[in-house]
Amino acid sequence: MSLESAYIQSPVGILEITGNTEGIRSILFINEAIEPTQVPPALHDCVNQLNEYFAGTRKQFDLELDPAGTDFQLKVWAQLQTIPFGKTISYLDLARLTGSETNTRAVGNANGKNKINIVVPCHRVIGSNGKLTGYGGGLWRKEILLKLEMGITMPGLFAGFVEK
Repeated sequence: MSLESAYIQSPVGILEITGNTEGIRSILFINEAIEPTQVPPALHDCVNQLNEYFAGTRKQFDLELDPAGTDFQLKVWAQLQTIPFGKTISYLDLARLTGSETNTRAVGNANGKNKINIVVPCHRVIGSNGKLTGYGGGLWRKEILLKLEMGITMPGLFAGFVEK
């Protein structure tokens, strides 16, 4: 089945959502000036849940996902989905969850290849020293997502986002 895409505006910039009735394949940050587009029916639930997330009313996503990756990447991404809303873990913690604390580099690499941003919360992984480290969407986005989840208000940032 072919994939469909939509571009939506969010508090962290334009998001490109790709998927079909089998699940969401990707949610990517777009750094170009692209106008939001019509949302195909197969992606409506994803857009609605992202709206709820940014409005602060959704803490857990309930979407069919269709990630494309190696067995190891899929294992890491599954572990990412166990990190509770508003919490963070280190790359070392994530490596331990995948079975070996010596895999921190491989885990970091798999984390960086996650294409289902926000829903598969790779932004919740931080350095062992508690600092924000590497994020494909930019550390500023990671900081915004973590602050949103921790209930730290940022006046005006999320105002007016929710669109039906």
